[in-house]
Amino acid sequence: MAAVATPPVRAIATAAHWPEYLIEAALLGVFMLAACGVGVLLDYPGSPVHQAVPAPFARRLLGGLAMGLTAILLIYSPWGRRSGAHFNPASTLTFLRLGRIARRDAAGYAAGQFAGGLAGVLTAAALLGPLLADERVHYAVTRPGAHGAGTAWLAELGMTFVLFTVVLRLSGHPRYARVTGLAVGALVCTYITFEAPLSGMSMNPARTLASAIPARDWTALWVYFTAPPLGMLAAAELHVRTKGRLFCAKLDHDPRVRCIHCEYRKSRK
Repeated sequence: MAAVATPPVRAIATAAHWPEYLIEAALLGVFMLAACGVGVLLDYPGSPVHQAVPAPFARRLLGGLAMGLTAILLIYSPWGRRSGAHFNPASTLTFLRLGRIARRDAAGYAAGQFAGGLAGVLTAAALLGPLLADERVHYAVTRPGAHGAGTAWLAELGMTFVLFTVVLRLSGHPRYARVTGLAVGALVCTYITFEAPLSGMSMNPARTLASAIPARDWTALWVYFTAPPLGMLAAAELHVRTKGRLFCAKLDHDPRVRCIHCEYRKSRK
């Protein structure tokens, strides 16, 4: 009887990673659902919150606090600890550049992130209807501010460079790794509060596309597809050149939770 060929161990392991891909989809989907809901509460003229907080800066501060807290909860959630809580293809691409995620897993993560983000906005549209479609909310799209696309591009580049520098420095340090998610949430809050008038505060190609499709608004889409990956890749390059440490492609690495990234690194040794 002819022997049955056994698939390579690495191929079997990679094929079993689909739960992490679905988790990445769910994480960005929940984030976008929250972003749309917060957008309606703060920017829709008929919202009681909008009427109670007339100052745009104060509303941005409230939005920043809400979305920063959302990011923190997702990062430290059981799902976030399982996949690593990238929910951003620019982050996944950068971890790929650093050799902390397999190519097939990176592709699965990115596909999940784009699909999940869109699903989140479409779900919000089904729930909120004309409130989300109102021109002042406009499906929570990210668009350059009054200073134009060039300024928005530089702002997105700078934000993502700082964000990922913080992620790499903290996650690679044994003492401070556990606060990486808190730092990310704090930066999200700060950026929404102070930077949003410049670029809309995206830092995430999948987040921008998720709003652009139902809104049919493709304004300066190139900004959000080029600046975030370049900013994060620049942070990774600096990290490598300064011999910074990097433990894993997770923002919060709980040793009790399965990690497909560490398995991948072991398979390369």
